Amino acid sequence: QVQLVESGGGSVQAGGSLRLSCVASINTYSMACMGWFRQAPGKERDRVAVIYPRNEKPYYADSVKGRFTISQDHSKNTLSLQMNSLKPEDTAMYYCAADARSCVEYKQVDYWGQGILVTVSS
Repeated sequence: QVQLVESGGGSVQAGGSLRLSCVASINTYSMACMGWFRQAPGKERDRVAVIYPRNEKPYYADSVKGRFTISQDHSKNTLSLQMNSLKPEDTAMYYCAADARSCVEYKQVDYWGQGILVTVSS
């Protein structure tokens, strides 16, 4: 059973920064992809950023390009998301995700963290 445990969320004012971390119970090289999704109240869970262990180019949603950076440390089986220049519209529950096949659509993803809240005030 794959376990993903997030940390680092919280509240910040617009323009501020937060760093999310996710520790996986498995060797992250065993996954085809790992990433971060987010879900705001009343909305679907959307893909934010995805990283591929085999050095393919990371994916970023247009809304976060240039502000968020995803990274991975295979030696510690961790995934991180550095979020800068945060905006109120970034407010959401953020979920760490991993899958052995695809991280394109949230319905395809097999493994999820419990979620962590990020709140950005104006």
